[in-house]
Amino acid sequence: MKKIITLSMLFMASVLFAQEEAPAPSLSIGGSVDTYYQTYLSAPDDIPQAFGSSFAQQTGFALGMANIIASYEGESTGAVADLVFGTKGIEAAGGGNDLYINQLYAYWNVSESTTLTMGRWNTYLGYEVISPVGNFNYSTSYLFSSGPFSMVGLKADFALGDDVSLMLAFMNPTDVNNNMIGGYALGAQLGVSGQYINLYYDDKEVLGFEIDYTGGFDVSDSFFLGINAAYQDNDGSGFYGAALYPQIATSDSFSVGLRGEYFGLHGDANPAEENVLALTLTGSYTLENLIIKPEIRLDSWSDAMPYVDSDGMATDSLAAFTLAAIYSF
Repeated sequence: MKKIITLSMLFMASVLFAQEEAPAPSLSIGGSVDTYYQTYLSAPDDIPQAFGSSFAQQTGFALGMANIIASYEGESTGAVADLVFGTKGIEAAGGGNDLYINQLYAYWNVSESTTLTMGRWNTYLGYEVISPVGNFNYSTSYLFSSGPFSMVGLKADFALGDDVSLMLAFMNPTDVNNNMIGGYALGAQLGVSGQYINLYYDDKEVLGFEIDYTGGFDVSDSFFLGINAAYQDNDGSGFYGAALYPQIATSDSFSVGLRGEYFGLHGDANPAEENVLALTLTGSYTLENLIIKPEIRLDSWSDAMPYVDSDGMATDSLAAFTLAAIYSF
């Protein structure tokens, strides 16, 4: 009898221990909303023009997006549905309805070091993302706007060590949900101590080939320097560029950062070899879940004159002030 009781107690203890170790399945809802005000400093607001990058393209008071993310996490599997409503979703989708499927995928944690993901996920290329919560600057860079927004396919993430990771992907050509063009794309990412080399290739001349470096360094406790550089080629034409993101935290609630970006097109896409220097100075003040971002941006082209000044004459530069409000939950 004593042995039976002892074995029963050991069994109950192992069950309770297993229950404590195994996380219970959970459903969580999160997301963000953002809105902004923008006025041109070098031209009237009623002349139709905009910076050559995605999002925040309107003057006056304007809407960004509402981002609703539902995620379910089991013991080793899970799923994420990330929906965007508003003008930013329309721009990301290249037109269409207000509703945009930002991400929609299921995953399986095969082991502690390997995860398989299938569906639609945000691109691994570049420094910036669609959601303003993930970016320091409110307006986006040329590199972000020229690269892909999302991928649809199957990827495998491998944790190779404490600071080393590898991702391999087999996908539709970038930003293609329904693959009617045939052909597929290959992707890879190697991460070492927070620095990432990213590769993309498709044989259907959608994006062609792109290599991208994304990383950054904590120069001090209050000073961070982010870096992004990329080169893309599609049958002899494409883009290239580099951007630096120095950011200084002056307090727990306020930071200021500069994005300095040099961007150009090459090949048949830019026979005149024009390029642009874009400088964006952004402040970021956090109050609970609300982030307020005042921003000044100046884009200046080397030879092209794509903008209009206050006299209605063609000019090579455009300056604007933007005030954005972002709330995450």
